[in-house]
Amino acid sequence: MNSKHGRAWGLSVAEGKEREGRGAQGRLLGVETGKGLEMRKLVLSGFLASEEIYINQLEALLLPMKPLKATATTSQPVLTIQQIETIFYKIQDIYEIHKEFYDNLCPKVQQWDSQVTMGHLFQKLASQLGVYKAFVDNYKVALETAEKCSQSNNQFQKISEELKVKGPKDSKDSHTSVTMEALLYKPIDRVTRSTLVLHDLLKHTPVDHPDYPLLQDALRISQNFLSSINEDIDPRRTAVTTPKGETRQLVKDGFLVEVSESSRKLRHVFLFTDVLLCAKLKKASAGKHQQYDCKWYIPLADLVFPSPEESEASPQVHPFPDHELEDMKMKISALKSEIQKEKANKGQSRAIERLKKKMFENEFLLLLNSPTIPFRIHNRNGKSYLFLLSSDYERSEWREAIQKLQKKDLQAFVLSSVELQVLTGSCFKLRTVHNIPVTSNKDDDESPGLYGFLHVIVHSAKGFKQSANLYCTLEVDSFGYFVSKAKTRVFRDTAEPKWDEEFEIELEGSQSLRILCYEKCYDKTKVNKDNNEIVDKIMGKGQIQLDPQTVETKNWHTDVIEMNGIKVEFSMKFTSRDMSLKRTPSKKQTGVFGVKISVVTKRERSKVPYIVRQCVEEVEKRGIEEVGIYRISGVATDIQALKAVFDANNKDILLMLSDMDINAIAGTLKLYFRELPEPLLTDRLYPAFMEGIAAERAEKENPPLAGYVPAGFIFSHTDQGVSY
Repeated sequence: MNSKHGRAWGLSVAEGKEREGRGAQGRLLGVETGKGLEMRKLVLSGFLASEEIYINQLEALLLPMKPLKATATTSQPVLTIQQIETIFYKIQDIYEIHKEFYDNLCPKVQQWDSQVTMGHLFQKLASQLGVYKAFVDNYKVALETAEKCSQSNNQFQKISEELKVKGPKDSKDSHTSVTMEALLYKPIDRVTRSTLVLHDLLKHTPVDHPDYPLLQDALRISQNFLSSINEDIDPRRTAVTTPKGETRQLVKDGFLVEVSESSRKLRHVFLFTDVLLCAKLKKASAGKHQQYDCKWYIPLADLVFPSPEESEASPQVHPFPDHELEDMKMKISALKSEIQKEKANKGQSRAIERLKKKMFENEFLLLLNSPTIPFRIHNRNGKSYLFLLSSDYERSEWREAIQKLQKKDLQAFVLSSVELQVLTGSCFKLRTVHNIPVTSNKDDDESPGLYGFLHVIVHSAKGFKQSANLYCTLEVDSFGYFVSKAKTRVFRDTAEPKWDEEFEIELEGSQSLRILCYEKCYDKTKVNKDNNEIVDKIMGKGQIQLDPQTVETKNWHTDVIEMNGIKVEFSMKFTSRDMSLKRTPSKKQTGVFGVKISVVTKRERSKVPYIVRQCVEEVEKRGIEEVGIYRISGVATDIQALKAVFDANNKDILLMLSDMDINAIAGTLKLYFRELPEPLLTDRLYPAFMEGIAAERAEKENPPLAGYVPAGFIFSHTDQGVSY
């Protein structure tokens, strides 16, 4: 059976503490009572909707239990009574607890007013976590039993691979198919989500409200429970015993793009306490357990990170042109819209599955071909290996995790074929990342993320031990993976940089914002031969969740992110895509922004506006080698300054352009096109363009992977994942 879960308990507790800190800060700043109560209602409404989904999932899990019990006493049982009780242990109790909680909470939210109290309901729910403790203690045995039964009994395998979960009352989706293994993980995930909701409720509950002490008590119980589960579940879930009887712990795993034989290959990389293993998932034949195939491994005692001057030039890998990557994103967005339309119109499930498969294939290609940041590791006794990542944050996480383990007294070794087989065989059960990080692998009840524009001001930073040349970069998740979106100026020779720079970042299903603080290196001997760039040192890094309830306000939200003893202060606010795409013609027709192209070209006596010609010329002169020249945001104040100069037709335009950061020039050009009273693909011709695109897609009967798929890749896509 495949699995769709995978959130670590420790991460969940950390998230909870972070939210508690933000909540305390919000209360100290003072929250208007009316607004706070309205936010409470929003939090509760969202939680109630997800609680309904959770109850439906538990019902789907319980549905086969009765007929299985009925057959257990016949001459041809599917499962024994003991196996049934092991697999479905405590599910009925958990269902009854949450059904009662939902039935009591629902009328309170539906008949909402400022006097509503429901803290006692959460307190009672928290007091019943002992049932979850029993479930967690049995969880591993339940999974193993279900897996063995699935392998030995085709009838049970069919049942466990396609359990039907009822859709919410207001949804047009009647049922969705989910595996039994995925549903068995839901109770574990639910406690984490409930704890995070308690943080959010406290954040928006006045201290003098009757619910406040009850919610505090419920939160305390939930946090203690999560901490105890961390201690209990992690060693069992992430350790493997070697043939010599030693324990080898899984520390980190994830999907990375490896450059192998001059082409990109998606690998699943596993970091154990003493070895790094690179694997790929083998395509399993019907009814057989999926397994990993080890491509290579390096004992951590033999693993080194070559310095930039020591590293060899990477194998020649042709990067995907930016316009082709953008085409993939447009296809993914179009397919997502088609899927939503089909669901809204109650389309055939076969048609929806076909669209989902196409969307997954395009997302997979985007994931495979987007990364450009090199991450090289070397075996001191053999060859080097090169991964490409899309996020410097992620590269730093892997490097730090390996270096932390290398501080221990590690011995070099060679795995025998039996030892390697045992280790590789354990990867499928131990993995914490179960799915390729693409949006089509998300659960229906997971947040779709934010779409629109995030305005971020990076104010200042404190906590540096000595003066340095410092700057920050901003990353957000987009289409399932993180990419760099903005970069501040370098503040030279200071321990307290004050940037006060504003950026506008486009969000495409984003849920997190990362900030990285660097020390700029000007030593030309430290050049990375993979991309000919000087390597700068990461001084600190941090991440926050983009909470829609916090971000989606008209006012700026100021926060501080702590990273390795450094505190970076920033502000942010969000603009929805609908608002940002409103085209308002300029009242002042003497400028160029917000003025029709025909008016500007007639005034300038040219076929192409001067602003377009000058910006494109400057980008081609200085920015053609820049990675993501039209993706990385320029400083908003620089863009506004250029806008004002072009609007005024100032004689200093060329001088300003030559001195201006190239990302600001690219951003000015994007802003000009965005503020046109009518889009370049005009309203009148837009239907014809869409018809042309639809006709072109219809002609292409072959899947969009044709011509792009690296040799050796075979797709086998299901709701639970992919084999490759």
